[in-house]
Amino acid sequence: MYAIIETGGKQIRVSEGSVIYVERLDVNEGDSYTFDKVLMIGGDSLQIGNPYLPGFTVDATVEKQGKQKKIIVFKYKPKKKYRRKQGHRQSYTKLTIAKING
Repeated sequence: MYAIIETGGKQIRVSEGSVIYVERLDVNEGDSYTFDKVLMIGGDSLQIGNPYLPGFTVDATVEKQGKQKKIIVFKYKPKKKYRRKQGHRQSYTKLTIAKING
């Protein structure tokens, strides 16, 4: 059985026991988090929401809060002495899917 959930403006396919990385959620490590925006449930029978399925939730446990590796954003225009260097580290939350309810 699997589900497609929406979080952080993205759609993610999850199943029980899977580990996912999502945009940073405001929860502490070790806490549980419930996704209520379930778009689709698949497995033996397929159920599709319009846009969400009422009564379905996905429970997850927060494993870690962290930041990804730094990426460098470099803007450059030749012959104009224009150079801009900027770094960015995106925050993430690592989750383990515990159960699909519904």
